[in-house]
Amino acid sequence: MGTVDDQLSGLDPADRVSIERIYEIAREVVPDAEQGLGYGMPALIHRGRPLVSVQRTKRHIGVYPFSPEAVSAVAPALAGHPGIGLDKGTIRYQPAHPLPDEIVETLVRARRAQIES
Repeated sequence: MGTVDDQLSGLDPADRVSIERIYEIAREVVPDAEQGLGYGMPALIHRGRPLVSVQRTKRHIGVYPFSPEAVSAVAPALAGHPGIGLDKGTIRYQPAHPLPDEIVETLVRARRAQIES
């Protein structure tokens, strides 16, 4: 797999806008994040560790913060949001129901804190 930029260039416009927004927020929260790979997926990397990856799958868009704890940090705030599913280390959503910006910020801050501790 290539970089985050390579991944974004190959997406449908609706998916690209949604996925780009998550990466934009992550870069605002962690300005020194670099593109790389996390567990074989294009991801933003912070201090040599994967920060977040966002992937289009057949049925949804998956957000992977590489941390069940980071997902747990936002799980209560996601309760009741339409089209959002949670798994141990993943948040799944549909482009028609994107993740709220403040949720993405909280998720990325939680993962950054984990990496920096």
